[in-house]
Amino acid sequence: MKKWNLVIDVKKCFGCEACAVTCHDEYHDNEFPGYAASMAKHGQRWIDVLQREKGRFPMVEVVHLPVTCNHCDDAPCVKAARDGAVRKREDGIVIIDPVKAKGQRQLVDACPYGAIHWNGERQLPQAWPFDAHLLDEGWTRTRASQVCPTQAIRTVHADDEEMQRMVAREGLEVLHPEYKTGPRVYYKNLDHYFNAFVGGTVAGNAGGVTECVEGAEIVLKRGGLRIAATRSDAYGDFKFRGLEEGSGGHHIEIAAERYLDKAIEVDLASSTYLGTIALEARAPRSR
Repeated sequence: MKKWNLVIDVKKCFGCEACAVTCHDEYHDNEFPGYAASMAKHGQRWIDVLQREKGRFPMVEVVHLPVTCNHCDDAPCVKAARDGAVRKREDGIVIIDPVKAKGQRQLVDACPYGAIHWNGERQLPQAWPFDAHLLDEGWTRTRASQVCPTQAIRTVHADDEEMQRMVAREGLEVLHPEYKTGPRVYYKNLDHYFNAFVGGTVAGNAGGVTECVEGAEIVLKRGGLRIAATRSDAYGDFKFRGLEEGSGGHHIEIAAERYLDKAIEVDLASSTYLGTIALEARAPRSR
C-alpha cells in the first residue's frame, strides 16, 4: 500500500520558518482527538529549522535544516510506550495517542532525534503527527508542504518500492542512518548542511597594478589525488563545497596566466576562508 513520506531539499531552504509557523498555527490551541492535543504556546517546535553559519567574513554561508518527527518504521518510541500509547499506522504515520500517552515521559528520552517534546502543563509527550487528521480528510499535502515558498518540502504518497526508486534517483538520505530506525523523512542535498567548504580570493600584481585574478585554475587534492577543480570568478573568488568536516590535510594548486603557480596546504577542520591569496607576476620574457 501507499505510505506517507516527506522529502526536504536542504539546498532550497532559506530559513523563512513558514513550516514551523504553520505547524504552530495548526496545533496550538486546537484539539484533534485521537491525533494530538493542543501544542504548548512556548517552548515546543514540532517542526523546527536548525541554522548553521559556515566560513568567515567575507565568505560566509548560512544554511538551514528543517527537522521534525521522522515517523520511523522501527520507531523507538513505539517500543518504549506502555498500553499502546504510540502506534505505527499502515500508511507509515506514527501517532502518539493524546490520552494513552499521558504521563509517559520516557517517550521523550526514547527518541534519538529529540523530536518528542514534553508538555509539562498536560504531562504529555507530543510530536508532529504528519498532519494525519488532514490527510485522513483527503488532503494530499501537509500544511508545511503547502506553505513552503521554495517547495523545499514535498509530501510524497508512494509505496515502498516506488519510494526507494525515488531515493536512488534523487540521491536522498535520512538523518542519522546509524540509528537504524527507518525514517520516512528524507533529505536531498543533506551535505549542504553538514559538510564543509574551503574558499579564497585570488589576487595578483602585474605591471604595478593589483587586480582580482579571474579564470585562475584551482585544483583541490587530497592524499595526492585530484578530487575537484574550479576557476576563480570575476572577483577572484573560488569555493570547493561538499568536503567532510575534520578531514584534515588538503592541497590546493593555483595556476593563472601572467602569474607564477602557487600551492597551499589546508588542514580542514571546518569551513574555511583562506583570505586573499597573492600571486607573483611572471618575469617578462627577454627579447
